[in-house]
Amino acid sequence: TSSQVASIINMKNCPFCNPTQRVIKENQLASVMLSNPRKVPGHFLVIPKRHVEKPWELTTDEIVAIFDLIFLIQRKVSEKLAEGCDIRQNYRPFLKQSRIKIDHIHYHVIPRNFEDSIYAKVEKYETDLFEDLSDSEHDQIAELLAE
Repeated sequence: TSSQVASIINMKNCPFCNPTQRVIKENQLASVMLSNPRKVPGHFLVIPKRHVEKPWELTTDEIVAIFDLIFLIQRKVSEKLAEGCDIRQNYRPFLKQSRIKIDHIHYHVIPRNFEDSIYAKVEKYETDLFEDLSDSEHDQIAELLAE
């Protein structure tokens, strides 16, 4: 089918399926490498070994393998590198693949400290983005999951 052909083409162009960066840690279904480019020192990526573009297409075993590595890294980062960390996964099919956007699901583990460089450059300006959740918005969005 055309989706299978597209997937094969994407795998051939995928830097995570054809890594040039060194794998630091791995298990049977997922691997860890340092992000390049990175936001801060110690910015890790946890990646399923199978080429998957949509988060809901991960198998239960892949999810467990990925989160085993995420929690290992999060603990090590919190013990040895930073005061805490952010875990992030972005799904943005509306953006073309580029150096900073890869069409292969991956999770970022980003070391964080109080008022660090990410806070200084971005987050201190984000407080105006937060709005109170109304009852009608709650009900409308909750309806999406009611099926």
